[in-house]
Amino acid sequence: MKHYTSINDIDNMHCWIEEAKALKANPLKHIDLGKHKTIGLLFFNSSLRTRLSTQKAALNLGMDPIVMNVSGDAWGIEFGDDTIMNGNTAEHIKEAAAVVSQYCDIIAVRAFPTLTDKALDESELVINAFMKYASVPIVNMESATGHPLQGLTDAITISEFATKPKPKVVLSWAPHVKALPHAVANSFIQAMQKMDVEFVITNPEGYNLNPSITANTPIIHNQKEAFKNADFIYVKNWSSYTDYGKIMNTDPHWMITKEKLGNAKFMHCLPVRRNVIVEDAVLDSDSSIVIQQANNRTYAAQLVLKKILENL
Repeated sequence: MKHYTSINDIDNMHCWIEEAKALKANPLKHIDLGKHKTIGLLFFNSSLRTRLSTQKAALNLGMDPIVMNVSGDAWGIEFGDDTIMNGNTAEHIKEAAAVVSQYCDIIAVRAFPTLTDKALDESELVINAFMKYASVPIVNMESATGHPLQGLTDAITISEFATKPKPKVVLSWAPHVKALPHAVANSFIQAMQKMDVEFVITNPEGYNLNPSITANTPIIHNQKEAFKNADFIYVKNWSSYTDYGKIMNTDPHWMITKEKLGNAKFMHCLPVRRNVIVEDAVLDSDSSIVIQQANNRTYAAQLVLKKILENL
């Protein structure tokens, strides 16, 4: 595997999950694989789990991680072609990506969407520019429209906690005080479409995600109906796709409660706003597996890095 920028880079989800579980059982087994190799983690946006878990994954493989907050520590980077750079950007991605490629054997990038320009966001300008101008593999640590490390993590977690061959998994929208990206939801959908699960999405009218991603996945606008017989309820807010980036609904009745959850396991990528997205009674119960889910971030990232290192 050359790059990991999308869930679609996974050729066989079942095999990847089993390999990730093996890494989790013996994290240091391949510690010599990344010896004398460097990974550059470039953050255009804030991070906690992605930053720490990807660093730990690299260390488990014997790599040396270099971390940089690009938006605060580096020169402003210009991504446009044929641009007269007389504004706030001082360095072009052509030079930046080429230079970082000389320092690092793998480059991992995190950059969020504008949530104002749908066409620009869907062009994945930042990730694609690094892929175009870097000479080393690129890993997507969340981009404008996808978070494939999180999506792989979620698949691993569901596999670990499933108690039946084909569990019912529900992705539910929940209210939030800010307009949030679609990346986590998009990659979760793509991951579930690669698994043997009964999968449905529930969200208010006007909040359907990109139809090219949801495809044939059922979308139910009645949350109570969608939750019937659910084994896993994955909760995430996202802003409107049709009225791009807008908050069209803040109905608190979409918040997840203990009563709604029933016997299902509760999942969320974190960070989560208590008593807005989900009530305390859920997060503080044994039904919540968000901490175990977060732990799997390391092994999802470690699997991706291992596969790339094996092909360097």
